[in-house]
Amino acid sequence: MASAAIDELRKQGGGFVIDRYTVPGIKDLAAGARILFDRGSDLVLALGMVGRQPVDKDCALAADFGLQSVQAELGKHILGVMVHEEETSTEAELAALFDRRTREHAVNAYDLLFRPEAIRARAGTGQREGYADAGPIKVAR
Repeated sequence: MASAAIDELRKQGGGFVIDRYTVPGIKDLAAGARILFDRGSDLVLALGMVGRQPVDKDCALAADFGLQSVQAELGKHILGVMVHEEETSTEAELAALFDRRTREHAVNAYDLLFRPEAIRARAGTGQREGYADAGPIKVAR
């Protein structure tokens, strides 16, 4: 996931430095994000895989709460990029989902830092990272 994120960020443009910090599991992502912010990072992409078991979903929820807490405390963005193993039925589909979701979030990260107008332009358009976009809500007239 990290290599896809780095590749996509470099395709978007420059003006940034990548500082990687690897953690042993998704419940450690919040601490890793905090460490990166303490080192001077402006934004963190928190990448992780969630297994198929019910306990894995609980761990993902705990990890997300931790990430939300760090964001709220520091007022800086953490883009949590989690892929749940149960989202696909084959390893090939899972690999493709890892790549697409990570790349789409990397574009969001770049846009948050360097092209906020691009984020505004996509707001309300039903974007879905990793899958086909849902599209905007159509209002009957």
